[in-house]
Amino acid sequence: MTLNLTNSPTLLNDYGIIFVEGPDAASFLQNQLTNSVLGLKQNALETISPNSEVRLVGYCSAKGRLLATAWLSLYQNDHGEDCFVLFLSKDIAASFSKRLSMFVLRSKVKVMDMSDSWQVGGVIGLDSSFNLNGFGTKVGMSLPDLVYQGKKYHRILLAGDRLQITENATSLSFWQGIEIASGIPRITSGTQDLLVPQMVNFESVGGVDFKKGCYPGQEVVARSQYRGVIKRRLFIATAESTTELSRPGTELFHSADPEQPAGLVILSAPHFDNPQQLDLQIELKLEFAESLKTGASLCLGSISGPRLSLEKPPYSLLEI
Repeated sequence: MTLNLTNSPTLLNDYGIIFVEGPDAASFLQNQLTNSVLGLKQNALETISPNSEVRLVGYCSAKGRLLATAWLSLYQNDHGEDCFVLFLSKDIAASFSKRLSMFVLRSKVKVMDMSDSWQVGGVIGLDSSFNLNGFGTKVGMSLPDLVYQGKKYHRILLAGDRLQITENATSLSFWQGIEIASGIPRITSGTQDLLVPQMVNFESVGGVDFKKGCYPGQEVVARSQYRGVIKRRLFIATAESTTELSRPGTELFHSADPEQPAGLVILSAPHFDNPQQLDLQIELKLEFAESLKTGASLCLGSISGPRLSLEKPPYSLLEI
C-alpha cells in the first residue's frame, strides 16, 4: 500500500497532547524524563521535516517501571515563550499530567493536558516534504522514518484545537500498522507500571539517555543496563485472527509453561492489507522466544488462543 502524503491525514483519537511551559520547564523535565531535553532546538510549524527536532521520552515510577512514553518537541507559544509538547496515549494523558504537576512545587512551570480540547492527527507517506496548510495545525513533529517492505515511510504527528481533518479508515489502519512495525513502544493504561524500559527495547530506540542526571527510577534503569541480565524484550508478532483484537496488557501463554504468563501485548491492530491477520508488539521472555524456533507455541490470551509468530524489530539492541 502506498499513500499520498498530501491527502491522507487521519485523526488519531487514541493520542493525547500535553503542554509544559514556563521559565523552568526545561530543567523540570530534565529531572523527570528518561531522555535529556536540554539542547532541544525549537521547531517552527512551517519547517517540519525529517530533520525536525523530536525526542522519544519516558516517565518511570520509583521502581523504574514505565508510566508513560511520549514524543517530545519544543515550540514557541503565543506569548513568545518556550513550550514543550508531548504526544502520548490519550488514555494516560490525564493521570500523567496530574503526576507531573505534583512535582512542580516552587518551579515556574505549568503542565496542561489539552487532550480533551485539542485533536491529534497523523500523516504518513513516501514523500518527505510535509505540507500542513489547510489542516488547522498549530503544532506538529516529524517522527523517525521507517523502512517497511523495502520502502521508506515518513510520519508526522500534528495537533490543533480545530483540526480540519476526519478519521480516515485506510490511513488510520496503515498508521497503526507502521507504528507496530516500528518496534517503538507506546505505553497505554493497560501496560502502565509493568515494564522496565529495557523490557520493551526503549533504550535501543533512543528513549533513554544513560549520561543524563537523575530522574524517577533512574537507579533501577541503570542497574538493569549495566549490571543486570535483561530477560525480556519487545518483539513484533502476527496472529491469524479475525475475531479477537487483543488489548494492550493481554497476557501471552507458552506451551512449555501454559499456567504462567510468558509475556503481554503492548500494541495491536488488524493488518491494514489483510483483515484476517492481527499485528502486535509484544513483550516476551527471551527463553520462550528462542524455543519457538524448535516447534513450541505462543498463544494469545490463553494456551488455546490464537497462535503467534514472531519477528525481530527493525533495529539492533543497544550494547554498552
